[in-house]
Amino acid sequence: MLKKLYFCYALLSSICCLAQDDLLELVKEDPKNEPAKSVYATFKTTKIVNSQNIETVKKRNLDFRVTHRFGNLYNSASNNALNEAAHSAFGLDNSTDIRTSFDYGITDALTIGIGRSKYREMNDASVKWRFLTQKENNAIPVSVCFYGNIGYTSMTTDNLYAGTIRPKTNEAHRVQYASQFLIARKFNNALSLQLMPTYVHRNFIKQQINIENGKEDQNALFSMGVGGRLKFSKRMAIVVDYFYNFSEFQTGNPDGYYNPLGVGLEIETGGHVFHINYTNAPAILESSFLPSTQDTWTKGQIKLGFNISRWFAF
Repeated sequence: MLKKLYFCYALLSSICCLAQDDLLELVKEDPKNEPAKSVYATFKTTKIVNSQNIETVKKRNLDFRVTHRFGNLYNSASNNALNEAAHSAFGLDNSTDIRTSFDYGITDALTIGIGRSKYREMNDASVKWRFLTQKENNAIPVSVCFYGNIGYTSMTTDNLYAGTIRPKTNEAHRVQYASQFLIARKFNNALSLQLMPTYVHRNFIKQQINIENGKEDQNALFSMGVGGRLKFSKRMAIVVDYFYNFSEFQTGNPDGYYNPLGVGLEIETGGHVFHINYTNAPAILESSFLPSTQDTWTKGQIKLGFNISRWFAF
C-alpha cells in the first residue's frame, strides 16, 4: 500500500512539473511580439556626393568638416583644351568651392549646423531632423528626414548686383533657402537608395531669358534627386547622386544648364570614412549648385572633390 502511495505521489509530482513547464512556456514573450529593431548605417556619412542623406550626427557629437571642390579636369569645348587642362594641373590648381562646416547632434535624430562656402561667399545655417527610422522586418520600410538650409552671401554689393540694372539695395536679396525631404531605404548590407524632393528659393536673381522658348529664370526651383550606395568589398563602396531640375528656363537653354551628377568612391579606414568623388556641380550647398550647374560630363567638365571630417564627443 505504501509503495502505491509513493508511486502516485511521484506521478503527480511529474505531472505538476510538466504542467508548470508548459505554463512557463506560455508566459514567455513570443519573439514575434518583440519591438522591431531600428536599421542603422543606411549610409556611412551624412552626405552621399553632392546631396545630404538621412544620417545625422550622434547626440552630443560635433562633426567638423572641410569639403573641397576643384576646377574642371578638362573642357572639350575649349579650342586649346589639353593645354588648358595641363596648365591647371587638370583642375587641381583651381577650386570652384571650399566649405568649412560644424554640425552638432542635439539628439540622435536632430542635427544643427553652420558653415561657410567660398562660392558666392555664402554663410549658412542648417537643421536636419530624422522623424522616421526604418525598422527590421518591414515594420517601418523607410527612413524619412527633413533637411533645411538658409544661406546669406557676404559678397560686395557691386558683385551681388553685377550685370543688372541695379535695384534699391535690400539685405533680403542676399538670402537663399533649400528644403528637402530625404526618403531612404537600406535593402541589405550592400545596397541603400534614397529619393530627395527638393525646393530651392533665391530672394534675388538676375533677369535672364531662355531665347529658345522665351521662359524667364525663376526665384523658385523644384528638383527631384535620387542617390545610392553600393558596397562591393569589406571597406569600399560606390556612391552616386543625381538631381533633375524642373525648370523651363534651363531646358534647352543655349547658355547651357545641366542636371548635377556626382559619382564617388567611399573608403572605410578604421574609424574614418574617406570620400573621393567627381561631379559637374560647381558648388557644395544645394541652394547654390542646383540653379547654377553649367558644366557637363559629356565635355569633360567634371571636378575632383573630397572631404575631411573629424568627430568630437562631449
